[in-house]
Amino acid sequence: MSRSLPDDIESRRDPWPDRTPWTETQAIEEELRTAFAQTDALGAEHRRLKHELAETNAGVLALYVQLEERDEQLRRAHGQILQELEDALRPPPLSIEGLELAVHYEPADPNAPTGGDLYDWFTLPDGTLHITVVDALGHGLGSTRSALNVTHAVRVLALEGHPLQSILARTHEILMPLAPDLMATALLARLDPATGKLQLANGGHPPALLVPTDGEARYLEAKGRGIGFPLPGSEQILHTDLRPGDLLILYTDGLTESRRDPIEGEQRLMEAARRRAARPLAEIPSSLAAEMRSVVLHPDDTLALAIRVPRNDP
Repeated sequence: MSRSLPDDIESRRDPWPDRTPWTETQAIEEELRTAFAQTDALGAEHRRLKHELAETNAGVLALYVQLEERDEQLRRAHGQILQELEDALRPPPLSIEGLELAVHYEPADPNAPTGGDLYDWFTLPDGTLHITVVDALGHGLGSTRSALNVTHAVRVLALEGHPLQSILARTHEILMPLAPDLMATALLARLDPATGKLQLANGGHPPALLVPTDGEARYLEAKGRGIGFPLPGSEQILHTDLRPGDLLILYTDGLTESRRDPIEGEQRLMEAARRRAARPLAEIPSSLAAEMRSVVLHPDDTLALAIRVPRNDP
């Protein structure tokens, strides 16, 4: 026979025997509040750090932009200084009675305008016009120095009265001991303004282009090898006459080889010069360069020089 507990004991029995005591629940809740507070603090710190990182990144990006702008300004200033220096090395336009002269030079890189394409023109004591066109191997100041060495040596030899055919070979003999790595092609022209008689000596350079007033345009070929090459010098002197209205174009290969095919380039140059032969001469070299270099697959310095005997129109 079972016995029941007294009423006072029964009334004191906990109806939820598995319930955690109150003090332990408070401790757990306090730990949770602490954990949530730490999580909130960490979230706030994370947001603060992200904000600071974003500001830092923005500052770094702005600094990079400023540095790029500064670098571009320096490149332009550097290029402008070099351009002014190179322009100072190029002879000024000549005024010769009975002739018109114009020239255009375009560097492969506008921010680095120095190069090996150079020209020189001056009158000899007998009144004959001498023109030297040089294309020295390489780019930059080194090629400019080489081209200057060639033009200066040719000028001295020409003014000393050396025969035109011997000047390129003699230039090679003079310069090789001083600059053994120098390699350059050169075209020398002598033109008598009074008679129109033209002489050409060629040291491995692209041929001059003649566009006569009546007749077919043609290249004036004279064989020879450049300075710094084996057997340098012009093998022959080409003689012809310029008549009133005739146009003569001297140039460097950057004008005809921008698309890497010199034969196609020479044909395009002939057609372009023929279309422009009657224009004011001052416009012709730059206009030719603009058309010939409308597509550039092979960047190179470009020089175009135009000479014309004016018509004797009444």
